[in-house]
Amino acid sequence: NEEPKTVTDNEELKALAEADQADREPEKIDWVIVNNRDEERQKRVTEMLKEGVVRTAEDYANAAIIFQHGQDTTASRLAVAMMRKAIELDSTRDKWLLAAAIDRDLMRRDLPQIYGTQFRRNDIGEPWYRYKIDTTQVTDEERLEYGVETLAQQLEKERLMNTTSLMELFQSGVTVDSMLQLIPKEDLQTSKYNLSEMGLNNFGYQLMGLEKDVDALKIFRLNTELYPEAFNTYDSYGECLLKMGKKEEAFAAYQKSLDLNPNNNNAARILEEERK
Repeated sequence: NEEPKTVTDNEELKALAEADQADREPEKIDWVIVNNRDEERQKRVTEMLKEGVVRTAEDYANAAIIFQHGQDTTASRLAVAMMRKAIELDSTRDKWLLAAAIDRDLMRRDLPQIYGTQFRRNDIGEPWYRYKIDTTQVTDEERLEYGVETLAQQLEKERLMNTTSLMELFQSGVTVDSMLQLIPKEDLQTSKYNLSEMGLNNFGYQLMGLEKDVDALKIFRLNTELYPEAFNTYDSYGECLLKMGKKEEAFAAYQKSLDLNPNNNNAARILEEERK
């Protein structure tokens, strides 16, 4: 008897989903071009569904990514159906995309979202706001299960989306040393700058990307001081220290991160590998 053939992920569908995401990465996007590409991708996936070549959980998730960027309710409903099928085939999958697809489908039908994944603004330069939401349909526990922020966290997210990033401040001519004087004087909850743990962390990595490791280290260190109970701040601090050849200090930072979160496999792996 022949062994049954293993069903593998569809490589064409994977490439289509990757192209969908790549179209949304540039800082400035020509939406006329992207919308046309979206339409072509959706047509192709519809053909693939008819051909019966969308079969694995990953295939259905990739199809959901493509359909969720459609401009009508047909596409948005397909996105929901595709993601439900993906989770049916693999219950361990991240459920955030399903929550987002459901919210977007409701938005397309001019109904309130229920999870709170959708944020909009009326025009470039206008403030971001959370699209209208029916808060009675889903509990915060369910939101967290689906990888979505709680209602309170969503309000903070909306506030942060309308702040000035530290990279914008840096590009305006403010030095990192000046920021180190400014930031401790700011109220972290009301500042017009994004001084969240993630905001500082992202800025540190942006500086590393510009090969400004000394400045990046200062920002990562500040982040550990502002958010001393956050394991990721020490993990990033350790990464920068390690890049600069400060191994013993890096090990101490990674160990602190691991102490705060014993499940931080990245810190555990680096401590094991680098200490050999």
